[in-house]
Amino acid sequence: MNRETDQTPDSEAKSGADKTWDQVRGRLKDLPDFAADTAACVRFFSRLPVPKINALDDPGAAPDFARIARAAPLAGFVIALPAAGCGMLLGYTHLPGLAVAAIVAALLAIITGALHEDGLSDVADGFFGGATHEKRLEIMKDSRIGAFGALALVLSAVLRVALLTALWQRFGPADAALLFLSGEALSRTLLVWQWHLLPLARPQGLAARFGKPEEKTVHQAALVTIPLLIPATLLLSLTAFSLACLFAAGATYATGRLARAKIGGVTGDVLGAMQQLGGLGFLLGVLMVP
Repeated sequence: MNRETDQTPDSEAKSGADKTWDQVRGRLKDLPDFAADTAACVRFFSRLPVPKINALDDPGAAPDFARIARAAPLAGFVIALPAAGCGMLLGYTHLPGLAVAAIVAALLAIITGALHEDGLSDVADGFFGGATHEKRLEIMKDSRIGAFGALALVLSAVLRVALLTALWQRFGPADAALLFLSGEALSRTLLVWQWHLLPLARPQGLAARFGKPEEKTVHQAALVTIPLLIPATLLLSLTAFSLACLFAAGATYATGRLARAKIGGVTGDVLGAMQQLGGLGFLLGVLMVP
């Protein structure tokens, strides 16, 4: 018998174990890259002061979302963490639930620099205030807020505060904070999904300047989201969890379809609107059923 092909079951098991260990080592080697990508996403999507975290992290470099978008869900979790923590602590005081929810929403907007809220208002003004693709894009570039934009901001803020109030009252401060974080993470994943699928409305715009997420990046972002949704799977009924994910995905998808019809694709403002509406959709689904 040829000794080179004479493999025992033990040697085959060892070979399988070696392959598994090689995969684990490969994942571990990727952690510094992923940490750098997460830091870049947090810097881009918020005003949190993130120092250089390792040799692969360059705070002065322009972000490349073709790669770093895989870390967007974790970045959303990190960005929302101060607001969630503050809401959890205040929830154990005698403050009214409405006040706690308003503080959580306001703090999150301050941390992000109202980046996504600005996108929502610009989209509302452009989509419903212009008659042509070109006019809508022109309105969206205008820094002034019109009637549609103001209305969208007011309705979004009122709905968000109302839903957060109900979330804190129904689940308690700690569990509500975890659900809030899960929703913020998922909304970023859905943003990346639509950014990859849809064409760019402005070839020289913000959504194009920093790269377009690749299919592999979307898959990686989805994998990152799974552990961040574990609290929701444990705290919610199957129906509530399913509705939360469905409403979040549906709101994001519908925004993408509307953007395709109105301006031919996505812009940075559209991505911001997707995040806002996806997050609201998640909260709606969570609270719609017991």
